[in-house]
Formats: sequence, C-alpha cells, structure tokens
Amino acid sequence: MKFQLGGSVTHRTSDTLGDIVVMDYRKHRVLTFDTIFEQSKIDRNKPYLPVHEYNRAMLLPIAFAEPCHATVLGLGGGTMVNALHHLLPACEIHAVELRQAVVDVAHAYFGLPHHPNIAVTVADARPVLHDMPEASTDLIMADLYSADRMSPAQGHRRFIDLCALALSDHGWLALNFHLAPSREGTMMQHIHRLFADVMLYRTKTNNYVLYASKRALHGDMPGATRLATLEQRLPIGWPQLIGKVWAA
Repeated sequence: MKFQLGGSVTHRTSDTLGDIVVMDYRKHRVLTFDTIFEQSKIDRNKPYLPVHEYNRAMLLPIAFAEPCHATVLGLGGGTMVNALHHLLPACEIHAVELRQAVVDVAHAYFGLPHHPNIAVTVADARPVLHDMPEASTDLIMADLYSADRMSPAQGHRRFIDLCALALSDHGWLALNFHLAPSREGTMMQHIHRLFADVMLYRTKTNNYVLYASKRALHGDMPGATRLATLEQRLPIGWPQLIGKVWAA
C-alpha cells in the first residue's frame, strides 16, 4: 500500500534488513519500512479490526469454511493474526516472520497478543513451508513483502506446490498479489491444476487477492445469514467483500 505518510514517528528501530518505523496519525497506527509504503495499519482502539481492504479481503475464505489451524506467512504488524484470533479464538495460528525486530514491534505497538493458540516462528517462510507436514493446516494466508515489493518466492510455482501440500483437503489459500497472474499464464494454469476452485478479488488500490480452494464449491457462495453472523463477530463488511469476488 503506497502513500506519502504523514503523522508522527512513535518508534523507530532497525536491523540488518533496514528500518522499521511505527507512525501514528489520527486514530490509526502504521508500520512502515520506508515511510512511503504502509506494511500494516490498525485502528489504535481496535487493533483486531483490519483497516486495509486487502487485509479484510484475505479473510474471506473463513466465510466458506472456518479453519481449526491457520498459517500466516508474513506477520508485519500482526493485522491478520489479530483479526483471526478475534474472530476464531479457538483456532491455532502459526505466523512466520523473517525479522525478529518486526515481531517485537508487533507485540509492543500493534497489540499482537501473547496467547497459547498463537505461535510465531522467526524464519524465512520458504523452508518453514517446506517442512510443514502434509494436510497440516486449513488456511494459508501469504503476504510476503519487503519495503516496496512482493517477495519473488510468492510468485513461484514451487511455493504454490508447497502450499497445496500443507493444506488439508478442505483447505484454502489466500495470496496477496501486487498484480494478478495472467489467466492464460503458466502460474494460473498451475494453480488450477492443484486446486478445485480459484477466485480473485481486486482492491481499490489495485492489489489482487487470489483464493484457491482444495474442495470444489460447485458455484455455492456464503448465504446472507452466514455473512451477517461473521459481521457481528468482526465488522469488516463481509457482504460487500464477497460481492467483489469473481471466478479466475
């Protein structure tokens, strides 16, 4: 998410990969690595409530099937972990983050809870994904970004292979892409070979969230009652979000 950030610097630190900056403006708090791109954004009074549209959109697989175990690749400020834990407190969540300093900032400034159901591994996501047992997770949410671009690993077919192996037979993959894979391209064709259903969501800032389900949906979309229940538990506009999804 690219912006020229304003507000005041609340915290600044660095590691071998660069700066990590926490900025506050109005009611929001932002994690940024370069003061231009927002890596994470929260409402300081409700840190469990995602602000960015793409974060909200990445939660949509839960409208189809509630996971018992979820894997978050790329912690950032902990936005997705916070939202998942608030929505599904019994769900076991495993987050993977490359930088220990980012984990520390997420706990100290973004309300990432210390909880028995939340485990955080500090490591490159690729070997962690490689070592995951087959069918060991029900949801993978991948949001691997550096200061200004998506990690190349997230766009490789091998990465998709590993996700498919780690997912249960009713599992879902949600990927945040800066550009959607071409419908006729080798990546999209590969995803279709591994998953029963594939869908896309385009945000107002032109990010794309790609969804891939191991189980065929047969055209069924979540009903109004289901979406209303989710909205009560986490008010992010579930009916409006699901209305912007289309088959890929």
